[in-house]
Amino acid sequence: MIDLKSKPFCLSDRDCGWVSETIAGMSDEEKVGQLFFGISSSFEEDYLKKLTGTYHIGGCRYNTASGAAVRRHNEILQTASKIPLLIACNTESGGSNACSDGTFIGSGIKIAAAGKGEYAYDLGKMANEEAAAIGCNMAFAPVCDIAYNWENTEIISRAFGNDPKQVAGMSCEYLKGAHTIEGFACVAKHFPGNGLDFRDAHLSNNVNSFDLLQWDETYGKVYRDLIKNDLEAVMAGHIMLPKVARAINNKLKDEDMMPATLSPEIITGLLREHLGFNGLVITDASHMVGMTCRMKRSDMLPRAINAGCDMLLFFNDPDEDFAILLNAYRNGTISEERMRDALTRILGLKAHMGLNRKKPEQLVPDEKAMNCILGKPEYLKAQKDICDKGITLVKYKDPDVLPITPKRYPRIMLVEIKGAESGMTALMKAVGMSGGSPVESLKQKLEDRGFQVFVYENPLDKMRRQAEAGQKPDFNEFFAGKSSIAEFTAQMDLVITVCNVPSGRPAFGLSKGGGEIPWYVFEVPTIVVGCESPTMLADIPEARTYINIYDSREATLDALVDKLMQGPASFQGRDPIDSFCGLFDARL
Repeated sequence: MIDLKSKPFCLSDRDCGWVSETIAGMSDEEKVGQLFFGISSSFEEDYLKKLTGTYHIGGCRYNTASGAAVRRHNEILQTASKIPLLIACNTESGGSNACSDGTFIGSGIKIAAAGKGEYAYDLGKMANEEAAAIGCNMAFAPVCDIAYNWENTEIISRAFGNDPKQVAGMSCEYLKGAHTIEGFACVAKHFPGNGLDFRDAHLSNNVNSFDLLQWDETYGKVYRDLIKNDLEAVMAGHIMLPKVARAINNKLKDEDMMPATLSPEIITGLLREHLGFNGLVITDASHMVGMTCRMKRSDMLPRAINAGCDMLLFFNDPDEDFAILLNAYRNGTISEERMRDALTRILGLKAHMGLNRKKPEQLVPDEKAMNCILGKPEYLKAQKDICDKGITLVKYKDPDVLPITPKRYPRIMLVEIKGAESGMTALMKAVGMSGGSPVESLKQKLEDRGFQVFVYENPLDKMRRQAEAGQKPDFNEFFAGKSSIAEFTAQMDLVITVCNVPSGRPAFGLSKGGGEIPWYVFEVPTIVVGCESPTMLADIPEARTYINIYDSREATLDALVDKLMQGPASFQGRDPIDSFCGLFDARL
């Protein structure tokens, strides 16, 4: 039996009664529906009513839209649902993750670079004030993983660095900030801890190789501290923890090893019994390969519930998934006891948040209240302060390069390095959803300060442009036609290389001796800037001045230009990971 009067629920007798009475009055379909945390693929009213009326979902997440659109989406869902819904958003870096007109505050790594717990608190408070203003009541945050492996693209920019103490402290501060909002809950992720494996669980297996002692001192510390601070829910990651699982169950064979979402050893044994966590457990997305590669989906969904997860994140196909779980419940694969435990935690959390004590029309604030919250000046001030404190001068081997002034460096060449283009990136670019180039914005900001600026065009882009115009590119010129060093450097006084790489590794193309690879660091003063991913030194170790700014927002670029012109003493950020990526040559 789950004690709903204990943390994190702390329910009154009245609320405990509501939980019991609600479960007693539910049909099999309604019980099964509560186990699903759906995602809405449409904001149309008929579709949303089907999610609640046909599938009886317990919670919902959505794809980002304007605040007004999300608010209306949430209003339709709550008024149509028989039982109040958990409605979540990924407010990891600001209210901009909740709606398109919300405020970006700062990513986890940028907050960590700024070095103050108060910024993590502000992030939790401000991001989720905006989320609550549009009718959300749950954050899939904080990201409390530890960024040990620089090649892990999944969380390297989202986590609060690679120091367990700092990650624990800032995760707790985020939680405290979110808890200033009445009836708002957090889901810490990704248990039992991402950041050791270089692989992305969206695409493959992910393994945490720590033994129990190592885990207890690192990831375990983070989760213990969060639980002490009344964490309501945990998102189970598709992450294997084989040494710990085997320590709990020494009969496990290698082929029996499962990600946490399918592992009773990790969810029930480690999280529930070892850490004493009494709250809700939600799986990470149920269509990620780290989960789906282990068995048939018809076996996987009930296995996750039996492993100790209370809710499944997202349908694959709603009709199919719902039928799988309904059949598993009716044939006893999911026992009555296990179903009741899961429902007790789901409804217990809803009661803890006070959702059961409000009328459906009271669960979403009105438009006037929303408009008073979104984009408040104090949020923009926090964004600016974090930019000022967070931008990090990681490497500075040529101490006379900074500051830059129009007198010292009148002519600047800007070079943009991009990441490999995935199918989704290409699609977003084709439909105009990829956003502008930070280089164009930076060019304008530098010109406003009196510099002459031109943007370098690499040979591949030039030839692509020629081909699109019906011309035949001159490949001989590309491979053999190099200008002299003197001719190349005569065009500029300074080069700023901007690495616009959201995740993963930079893509340089095929040019040899072109300008996009800064081979010329001893020929002309060169500054390399990491805009998104902080690990660019792995591929550009020759950089002698390297700066991480962590994103390419306008406020960030403004702060970068200020600091470039003020000099090295103006950079206050501290590297929250090893931006040298453990590579000897990156430090030279």
